[in-house]
Amino acid sequence: MNIKKILYIVLGTIGLILGAIGAVLPLLPAFPFLLLATVCYAKSSERLHNWFINTKLYKNNLESYVQGNGMSWPVKFRVMGMITIVMSIGFIMMALKEITYGCIILFIVWIFHILYFSFRVKTT
Repeated sequence: MNIKKILYIVLGTIGLILGAIGAVLPLLPAFPFLLLATVCYAKSSERLHNWFINTKLYKNNLESYVQGNGMSWPVKFRVMGMITIVMSIGFIMMALKEITYGCIILFIVWIFHILYFSFRVKTT
């Protein structure tokens, strides 16, 4: 087996595990990790990719987005909420250390995430 395929499988499996944890825990976003798993499995093995796209985890969280149908409002709010919580932790930690430029950059990135999910990702 090719080393590149092995790395994609390992990275995809890590994404799958973190995505599964994120589907249960409110502080960890599932969406980006499951998207990572989808891409890595698609590049590593057709069999792994087919298995993953038939899982309930994929169907509940990514299928409509990957097919170009967008996301439902509850999923969008969940993703934006998790992004806000995670970025708030980083923002507070940088604010406590008085890292002004880091706070400004993180705030701008957060605004773009919110705008992207609000206006660029279609709503079903």
